[in-house]
Amino acid sequence: MERVDCVVIGAGVVGLAIARALALAGREVLILEAEAAIGTGTSARNSEVIHAGIHYPQGSLKARLCVAGRAALYAFCARAGVEHRRCGKLIVASDEGQRDGLDRICQHALANGVNDLALLDQAQLHALEPDLHAVAGLLSPSTGIIDSHGLMLALQGDAQAHGALLALRAPVTAIACEDAGLVIEVGGDAPMRLHASTLVNSAGHGAPALAARMHGLAPQHVPQAWYAKGSYFSLSTRTPFRHLVYPLPEPGGLGVHLTLDLAGRARFGPDVEWVDGLDYRLDPTRADRFYAAIRRYWPALPDHALQPAYSGIRPKISGPGQPNADFRIDGPAEHGIAGLVNLFGIESPGLTSSLAIGDHVCALLELTEPLAA
Repeated sequence: MERVDCVVIGAGVVGLAIARALALAGREVLILEAEAAIGTGTSARNSEVIHAGIHYPQGSLKARLCVAGRAALYAFCARAGVEHRRCGKLIVASDEGQRDGLDRICQHALANGVNDLALLDQAQLHALEPDLHAVAGLLSPSTGIIDSHGLMLALQGDAQAHGALLALRAPVTAIACEDAGLVIEVGGDAPMRLHASTLVNSAGHGAPALAARMHGLAPQHVPQAWYAKGSYFSLSTRTPFRHLVYPLPEPGGLGVHLTLDLAGRARFGPDVEWVDGLDYRLDPTRADRFYAAIRRYWPALPDHALQPAYSGIRPKISGPGQPNADFRIDGPAEHGIAGLVNLFGIESPGLTSSLAIGDHVCALLELTEPLAA
């Protein structure tokens, strides 16, 4: 049986950021990825937005790690040459009845440490975005967009430059938590049996199922997995907008919002559809529901202008009708197993938070100082 220091399971953006943080801390790191390439799951199927940290519950991991991660991510992108743009976001009230919602969002954001929001009246909104229909809005100048694959390649490069190794087509089939460490069975092209002193389960959608197969981890430490599908539709015409545009949040998500890619193309989504598993097929008829939602803030959206783009599935640990769960990052203090960290429910703002999540995992393993609450 081969002995390794640290094993990170999952080579999405969060797994790669954790592997980088561990490698920078001087640990020997092996990344195990079940697929044939990095970042083929949630990391490849999202809005590619750098979030400011506005909406998450005060004091939550989502709020703290998003705010810290956003600052770290902008600095990393500038240093590593990852393509990104700080384009800003507008959260809009489509009618007078939503004005109070904007005030609540602004106060909540301030409590989270997001202190750069600007409340705009109708004339100020029109000056920024003449085609936008709204009575008031909030400008978030620190919201941006990013090349997520470029980010993952940069994280991988940094990790490997500090000694980390990546094994693709290496699915983990079994884990035993023993007093002397963690024993990991790996299948795929080159089956192996590993003994590790540290194991980080960053398997995304598969993290709860993988934890359930860990011999020695009590069942109460394994949450139920839920799947919230979001469909995206692209705009077939040229967009008149330069900012991201978000309606007020809705249950389960942030509403059907307009995002831009780095080439300036517009797409809308995601919506929320609870599903039983990882089925990424996109139903074109879901666009019918998008038109009414979008026309609340952009009445001039042409008929038949939405084209199917792609779908993503949020790796949730809270289901329909339940309050949105926080990130769950369980270290030895939670489950009592030395060297083990399980990450569950790392949905949005996981990409924005990725570097801060890496630091947080290192703190749980007592490699760095913890992030202040």
